[in-house]
Amino acid sequence: MGDDFDRLETLRDDPRDDIPLAHRMKRFVESLQIRITKKLEEVDGSTSFEVDRWEREEGGGGITAVIEGGEVFEKGGVNTSAVHGPLPDRMAEALGVDAKPFYATGLSLVVHPRSPLVPTVHANFRYFALGDNLMAPDDQWFGGGADLTPYYPRLEDTQHFHRVWKKVCDRHDSVADYAAFKRECDDYFYLDHRDEARGVGGIFYDYLRDDPEGTFFFTREAGRSFLDSYLPIVERRLKGDWGKRERKFQLRRRGRYVEFNLVYDRGTKFGLETDGRTESILMSLPPHVTWAYDRQPDPGTPEHRALWYFEPRDWLGLTPEDVPEGTE
Repeated sequence: MGDDFDRLETLRDDPRDDIPLAHRMKRFVESLQIRITKKLEEVDGSTSFEVDRWEREEGGGGITAVIEGGEVFEKGGVNTSAVHGPLPDRMAEALGVDAKPFYATGLSLVVHPRSPLVPTVHANFRYFALGDNLMAPDDQWFGGGADLTPYYPRLEDTQHFHRVWKKVCDRHDSVADYAAFKRECDDYFYLDHRDEARGVGGIFYDYLRDDPEGTFFFTREAGRSFLDSYLPIVERRLKGDWGKRERKFQLRRRGRYVEFNLVYDRGTKFGLETDGRTESILMSLPPHVTWAYDRQPDPGTPEHRALWYFEPRDWLGLTPEDVPEGTE
């Protein structure tokens, strides 16, 4: 890895003039998509991803890869896109810029396991540029992150997930700050209308502009760390027993996921406002979900104890003794 950091310093001092950073990011996310889908297929063992290439009339397109009906993964999507063209007026207004050409590329994934004991996971890694010349954009920035949404949370799983992301951030501390990115994640993935977190968080970052090469280097390692953050949790919880009770709770908690994606999620809004492919944008929604009027778990049940996890906490600072009795 030392050689990689040396290469980074060279690129900072003498940027490449043969390929824009935008296209390097596109190439990276498409290779990452192949890596992640192959591994998830291997873990599931019963089905494979359906790959769908699409084009956007205004410019660009993407690759949608969706897995459905698997023994491990009930539904999941690992999508890439690279879209460009005139910046829509609403987006220009939101960004506080004049209308001009834009280029956006990235990977977005969501995995909804069949077992209620295995958490749902989301991650995305993206790049955005403004201006006519991608070799020298008027503005450019990176965003992304990963967050975990368990139904029956465990401290061991939560800490593992956060440790992976802290390690990546600490290795790239010139551009990444785990504590700040965790706070951003806690703030972003919060359902104000429910007064609760969507899950147990992770990291979230956006509008990182100051060091494009350094941030690209960090984003690549973060993307390559996704499987390390998630698959050990899948393997640890996959064999656990569950039945109708756990399934009902999972479907109700999935409702929170749907509410967030349709009410708050920036990626959903961006995709729809830039005339992205609707099927690809909404692939993040689970295949089955329920809403029950004012349904609350009974005190003392595993479902009620799980609610302790759905508020921001310093997960890496906790010990098992800090968790309320019966929660683990």
